[in-house]
Amino acid sequence: MPLLPNSFRALVIGSSGTIGSAFMELLEQHPACTKVIGIHRNSANPIDYQDLNTIEEAAKALSGEAPFQLIINTIGILHSPDWMPEKKLDDLNAEQLQLLMQMNAIGPGLTIKHFSKLLDPANSVMATLSAKVGSIEDNRLGGWYSYRASKAALNMLIKTASIEFSRTKPNTALVALHPGTVNSRLSKPFKGEQIGRPPLDAANDMLNVLLSLNKEDSGSFITYSGERLPW
Repeated sequence: MPLLPNSFRALVIGSSGTIGSAFMELLEQHPACTKVIGIHRNSANPIDYQDLNTIEEAAKALSGEAPFQLIINTIGILHSPDWMPEKKLDDLNAEQLQLLMQMNAIGPGLTIKHFSKLLDPANSVMATLSAKVGSIEDNRLGGWYSYRASKAALNMLIKTASIEFSRTKPNTALVALHPGTVNSRLSKPFKGEQIGRPPLDAANDMLNVLLSLNKEDSGSFITYSGERLPW
């Protein structure tokens, strides 16, 4: 039986991004969603992973809006104007590795810590966008060292928290969600516009998966199509 009730309230973290804004649009139109709030680095209650203190501050600022039955975190980084994913080991550098760890693992991990306090204990879903390339077992191509490592670290944080939630929040499903290739700034340098899907299509697929989750799905690494991925 799906965890989310027929009437639910949602929070989208990273709502100014390509996927985050698509989730906002879908949830604003969804008949079962009575309210959706979006936050990002320039919102009234800003959240910015380059300033980790904003995570707890934003969660505390939104505590009056709780509880939420659905929280989706879409924040993540793959590349910057200064560098692209590493093609070989010689490209590995401390600055890039540290930044991706902060943006893709430390920030989302602290977000789970602070924002999970805003979840409805009766029934709720919390999803964080991960990536299939973060799967250690599925890694057959190599490369992309920092991005792969940061997403693998994120996956471990989610899996570990889900085990704790099975005791402390038994009616919450905590999942890592792979969106697939989406037409966005993140995927554009990698032919994403040719091989990806429109953001609304991707967000709609992911939302359908989230709406179908039950508490036994907590601790899963799931694709936009509902497929289970190996960690």
